Amino acid sequence: MNNMNSTDQIRAHFEQAQGVLQTMLGDEAMIAAVAAAADALAGVIANGGKIISCGNGGSMCDAMHFAEELTGRYRNDRKPFPAIAISDPSHLTCVSNDYGFEQVFARFVEAVGSEQDALLAISTSGASANVLRAAEQARSNGMLVVGLTGKDGGALADLCDFEVRVPWNGAADRIQEVHIKCIHAFIDRIEAG
Repeated sequence: MNNMNSTDQIRAHFEQAQGVLQTMLGDEAMIAAVAAAADALAGVIANGGKIISCGNGGSMCDAMHFAEELTGRYRNDRKPFPAIAISDPSHLTCVSNDYGFEQVFARFVEAVGSEQDALLAISTSGASANVLRAAEQARSNGMLVVGLTGKDGGALADLCDFEVRVPWNGAADRIQEVHIKCIHAFIDRIEAG
C-alpha cells in the first residue's frame, strides 16, 4: 500500500514529468534531433508530399492527433496539410484477420505511401512489431521515416532517417507525454513553412 497521501502522490507525478522534460531541455542534441525531424517533415509537406502516422494504443491516439491537427487546424487558420493516421477500424481488422496484426500498418503504407511522403512511426519502446513493419515498408517505398521512441530506441531506431528518443527508461506514460510535445513542435514547424 502506498503511504503517500493523494496530494503528495499527485505532486510526485508532476515532478517526475517535469524531470523528464528538464532532462530533454538540457540536452542540446535532443533539441537538435527534434528540430531536424521537424525540418524534414516540413520539407515533405512543402514538396507536395503527405505524412502517414501510426502507433499502438496511446501512440495511435498521438498519431491521430498529429494528422487531425494538420488536416484540420492547430493554432491558426491556414490551408490544410495532407496527413493520414492509420486508424480506420475496418482496415485494421481486415488486415489483422487476413495477414496478421504485424502487417496492419505496413499494408496501408504499401498501398498509399510514395517516395515524396513520410512516415511518422510512434513507439515508446521502439519494438512494436507492426510499427517496425511499417517503417520497413516505408523505406522500401522510398519514404522518409521519422521515429518517436523511448528507452533504448529499440529496433525502430535503425529504421529511421530521423529519430527522437525520449530519455526515459520507466513507464510509457512519461515517454508519451514528451511525444505529444514533439508532435506539437513538428506541427509548429510545418505551419511556419
